[in-house]
Amino acid sequence: MFIVTAKEMYDIDHYTISEIGLEGKLLMENAGRAIYEKVVRKVGEKDRIKVIVGSGNNGGDGFVIARTLQNNQYHVSVVQVVPDEKIKGDALVHKQIYIKFGGKVNTVSNHADLSKHLADTDVIIDAMFGIGITGKLREPFATMVSMINNIEAYVISVDIPSGLPADEGLKDFVSVQADYTVVIEAPKISAFLQHTSSYYGEWEVVTIGIPLQAFQTNVRRVLSTERAFVESLPKRKPFAHKGNHGRGLVVGGNSEMPGAVGMSAKAALRAGAGLISIGTSKDVASIIASQCFEATFQFLAETNGFLTDETEIPFHNFDAIAIGVGLGREPQTRKLVKRIVHDAQCPLIIDADGLYHIKNELSVLKQRTKPTILTPHPGEMARLLDITVSDLLVNPFRYSLEFAREYNVFLVLKGKYTIITAPTKEQAVNITGNPGLAKGGSGDVLTGISLAMVMQGQPVFRAICNACYLHGRSADLQVNDSNSERDLMATDVIDGISKVYRTYTFR
Repeated sequence: MFIVTAKEMYDIDHYTISEIGLEGKLLMENAGRAIYEKVVRKVGEKDRIKVIVGSGNNGGDGFVIARTLQNNQYHVSVVQVVPDEKIKGDALVHKQIYIKFGGKVNTVSNHADLSKHLADTDVIIDAMFGIGITGKLREPFATMVSMINNIEAYVISVDIPSGLPADEGLKDFVSVQADYTVVIEAPKISAFLQHTSSYYGEWEVVTIGIPLQAFQTNVRRVLSTERAFVESLPKRKPFAHKGNHGRGLVVGGNSEMPGAVGMSAKAALRAGAGLISIGTSKDVASIIASQCFEATFQFLAETNGFLTDETEIPFHNFDAIAIGVGLGREPQTRKLVKRIVHDAQCPLIIDADGLYHIKNELSVLKQRTKPTILTPHPGEMARLLDITVSDLLVNPFRYSLEFAREYNVFLVLKGKYTIITAPTKEQAVNITGNPGLAKGGSGDVLTGISLAMVMQGQPVFRAICNACYLHGRSADLQVNDSNSERDLMATDVIDGISKVYRTYTFR
C-alpha cells in the first residue's frame, strides 16, 4: 500500500484520467459506491444521516454517497456549504444525478443555518473539503467545522477530515474530528503524523480503479504490510547450517546497564541469526552470560566499567555489527564507536549511545562503503539534526529523507508509526506495535532483530522493514495472548518472536 502527498495523488488522478482514459465521473462514481459499502457497516437503518458537501471531488463523492444511501432507503439528506456556482465539472454531474433520483440539496452559508439542518442528526458524513486545502480554513468554514465537532453525532469523513492538511509541515489548522475516515486509494502522510493522525479516527482504504503503475511511477513511500513481510522473508534451506544465517556482533554494555546488550543478542538469535557474539567487558559478560547461553563473547577493554578503544576486533569474522546498546556516554568510549564505524566492512547498526557518540562524527558515515543503519527515537534524531523534537515530528518524512540521503544511511525513526528511510529515497511506515513498547529495552530488542534480519539474504531496506514489522507484531501478539500494554516488557517481546513465526507457519 502506497502513502501519498496531495500533489502525488493529484498526479496519479491526472495520469489515470489523461493517460489511461478512465473518466473522472467514473472514478467519482466508484469512490462514492466504495465508500457507501463502508458507511453502511457503521450506520443503522433508522439513523438520520446528513451528508455535508463542499466543492471539488470531495463534494462530488458526497453526492454519490447520498444518492446510493437514498436509493437503498436510508434516511439521508444533503447539506451544501458552498454556493451553487462552486459545484462544477464531475461534481456537478453527480449533483444533478442525485437530484434526478429525488434527492434534496439544502444550501447554507453560515454555521447558524448549518446548525439547524444538523439538529437531531445521528450520523454526519463529512464530504466538504479534501486534499486540496492549503493553510487554515477560512470563515465561515472554520466555525462550521468547530460546530460539527461539538455535535453529538457519529462523524464519517470522506478521504480525509475536512480542514486537515494532507501533507506534513503544518501546525496551525482547524479540522473535523472524525470517528471514522474512508480513505480513497492511498493514505495521506498526515495519517502518520503525531499531531494529525488522531483526527482520522479509525480509518480504512477503498480502491476505485486507479492502476498500479500510476502509483509506481509517482510514489516511493509505502506502508509495511503483513503480506510484504510474509512474502519477502527468506525461507530456510533444508541443508542450511548456522553460518548460512549470519555471524553477528553486538558491541555494548557497561557496569551501569549490563542487560541491554544481552537483550539485543537474545533477540537476534530468536529472530534467526546463526551465530551472535557480544563485544563487552568481562564484568558485564559475567552478569549476562546466564541470560543468553547461545551467545559467545568478544572481551573488550574497559576503564571504570566503560568500554575503551584498546582491543583489536576481528571485523572480518562478522557479517553484521550492532553498536550502542547500553554503551554509556563516557568520552573514552567515543573512540571505540568511531573506529568501528570507520573500520567495519559489513552492515553496521548504530543505536542508543552509539548515536550520541557519532553526533560530531557524522562525516565518517559518508565514507562507509557498506550499509549503515541508524535507529533513533525522536529525541535522538532531533539531537542529530540540532532541531527541537516538535519541529522534527511536524516534518518527520522530510527530515528523515534529507538525513538519509546526505549521510548515505538507512534511517529508522522509531515511534507509534516508525518511518524507515533508504538513502535511495524509498520510505516505508510500520504500524505494528502498541503502547506497551514504550518501555526501556524495547529499542535494544529492535536492534537485535534488525541485526538478524540484515544477515538473512534480503535487501537491506526490506530487511529493516521486516525487523520493524516483526518487533511490533510480536508486541501485539503478546498483548493479545498473555500481557497487557502496561506490563509488557522487552523480554516479553523477545519471547513473542516465535509466536509471529508460528503464526505465519515459517519453518
